[in-house]
Amino acid sequence: MDVRLDGKVALVTGASKGIGRAIAAELAASGAQVMLSSRKQDALAEAASTMKGDVAWFAANAGDPDAAEACVGATVDQFGAVDILVNNAATNPYNGPLMDLDRPRAEKTFQVNLLGPLVWTQACWRASMQSRGGAVLNISSIGGIRGGSSALAWYSMTKAGLLHLTQSLAGELGPGVRVNAICPGVVKTDMARALWEADEEGVAQTYPLKRLGVPEDVATMAAFLASDAASWITGGVFVVDGGVLVGGAR
Repeated sequence: MDVRLDGKVALVTGASKGIGRAIAAELAASGAQVMLSSRKQDALAEAASTMKGDVAWFAANAGDPDAAEACVGATVDQFGAVDILVNNAATNPYNGPLMDLDRPRAEKTFQVNLLGPLVWTQACWRASMQSRGGAVLNISSIGGIRGGSSALAWYSMTKAGLLHLTQSLAGELGPGVRVNAICPGVVKTDMARALWEADEEGVAQTYPLKRLGVPEDVATMAAFLASDAASWITGGVFVVDGGVLVGGAR
């Protein structure tokens, strides 16, 4: 299937590295005009310089509502609209038992991982999607489906909430706007490094496909869901995990 996004404008949060960077590159290669966003200007500029297509960047903290509004406004100013929003930015400042979780880090995780996608979607709705439609993709995690280890419990709960948010928004924003979620397994990114770096081969053997994911595995699914090829798909939760949920170790 030749997925094309010509004439579409995409905004990707957390786009300077990892999964977000791969998604932005895939959307641009598929013909979309793409606005990259994350907190650090230098990282955004470097990422944009490696991509083929019409790309721009705007530094914004995904957990800051004012920054979200500014970034969406800059995207409309630059490209005329926002047709595709990818809520990819996430944070995990705490690993450990819930009983030791402090409030500042709990609130930061909630602010970026769950409230953030709602705020960015609201901003895109008001700026463009309400009148011309569009597609929203929320990057969750298999931890949002099955829960995670106790060390990742709070992060996983925000990702579970993101799945419920996805389905609620799909019901509310149809028929003009489609909203779907992608749940990756362990993907070889800096954010997930602690989960795989010490024993990549050993971790991979718990997956039926016997390898860990790479960001491009998620990016191709994102491009499909953003395209007209997925025009009758909304409220969906799509697992991209090498089979670990159905045939691997917990």
